[in-house]
Amino acid sequence: MQIANGIYMLELSVPVMGRIDVIHPTLFSDDGGAILVDTGYPGLLPLIQKAMEEHNVPFRHLKTIIITHQDIDHIGSLPDFISKSPHKLDILASEIEKPYIQGEKMLIKITPESIEQAVASLPADISPEWRKAFRSALENPPKGPVNDILDDGLELAGCGGIVVIHTPGHTPGHVSLYHKQSKTLIAADALVVSDGQLLGPIPEYSVNYELAMQSLKKFSEYDIEAVICYHGGLYTDNVNQRIAELAASSI
Repeated sequence: MQIANGIYMLELSVPVMGRIDVIHPTLFSDDGGAILVDTGYPGLLPLIQKAMEEHNVPFRHLKTIIITHQDIDHIGSLPDFISKSPHKLDILASEIEKPYIQGEKMLIKITPESIEQAVASLPADISPEWRKAFRSALENPPKGPVNDILDDGLELAGCGGIVVIHTPGHTPGHVSLYHKQSKTLIAADALVVSDGQLLGPIPEYSVNYELAMQSLKKFSEYDIEAVICYHGGLYTDNVNQRIAELAASSI
């Protein structure tokens, strides 16, 4: 879906542990190249590449990948993008998330207990081979080198201007983005849309829920007309007012 000139919300339906998870990476594009925000689960490169081409953005046009945080549904296809790109990609993330994305530290939410729980939740008809591959993917999560840091308040040139907003809580170094030209907030997992309503971060998926709620107050500095949530998609109904209501509930 084209949100405005040069900004697109991708909508990818992915089978995950017996259910369909719909995720929404964001794509920016102008004459200088394209920027992809998050890479989805492992194995999604062909699906994302197809979605890019549907918006007349060829894969070779991609110059930069922004990783908002370390969760596997955001970094999953990063190694494939790096290996399949016809040129070197710039990979951007926050300083805190960098060692996790690079594989120097284990992903915070992946523990021996969470791995066992995830494997146990697989449908009974999953083959032993697929079950083994699933466990291996969790024990050895995807990784890739981060070659530039997203500092809080940094404005990326091109594509209508993209401002970095540090929004820790969902993970320690989680970032959101503000597209100045279209007044669009790319919230990543700082916000979600469920049943047509804009909601705050999901407590059980946040490493520090109180901090994640406090981070919402940072959005008050921006004039926001649309929000792209990684889970739930687009929300456009009195966005600033709704975010203010959510932020006030954290006091």
